[in-house]
Amino acid sequence: MSATTTVENEVVVPAGVAAVWARVVDPDGINHELRPWLTMTMPRGTTGLAIDSVPLGRPLGRAWLRLFGIVPFDFDRLVVVEVQPGRRFLERSSMLSMRLWEHERTLAPVAGRTRVHDRVTFRPRLPVPSWPGRPRTPRGCGRKTASSTVTTAGTAWDNG
Repeated sequence: MSATTTVENEVVVPAGVAAVWARVVDPDGINHELRPWLTMTMPRGTTGLAIDSVPLGRPLGRAWLRLFGIVPFDFDRLVVVEVQPGRRFLERSSMLSMRLWEHERTLAPVAGRTRVHDRVTFRPRLPVPSWPGRPRTPRGCGRKTASSTVTTAGTAWDNG
C-alpha cells in the first residue's frame, strides 16, 4: 500500500481576504492557479456554483484534470465536506490515481493582505517510486524553508 503524504504551503497575497476568497472558490480562479500545466473541470450539474455554494458532504461528480488544459488524464470525485465562508474550506475526495485526496485551504488577514495556507494530504493507489537525486532532507537538518513542508508516513521533510 502507498504511504499517505501531507504537503503544506503558505503564501501571503497582496489583497484583502474577501477578494482572495472570491477568487479561490471560483472555478476560473482554481484554473488560474493550476495553469499553464493543468486545468480542472467542474462536475456536470454544478455550472455556476463555486466551492462555497455546493452541497456539503455529497459527491458532486467527476472533476476532470486536463494536462495543458486539453488532455484529460485523471479525475477527482469531488466532495466538499466543510466550508467556513470567507475563511476556510475542506475537500475530501478520491481520484482515479489517489485513494485519498484532501485539500484544506485557510485564509487569514495580515495587515491588509491575506495569508493563504494550504494543506494537501494524499495517498496514491499505486506506490510512487523515489528517483535518484530527489531531495529528502529531514526536518532540522540542512536547509529549511519557511513556507513549505512535506510529511510522509508521519515524518516531516523540508521541500529542500
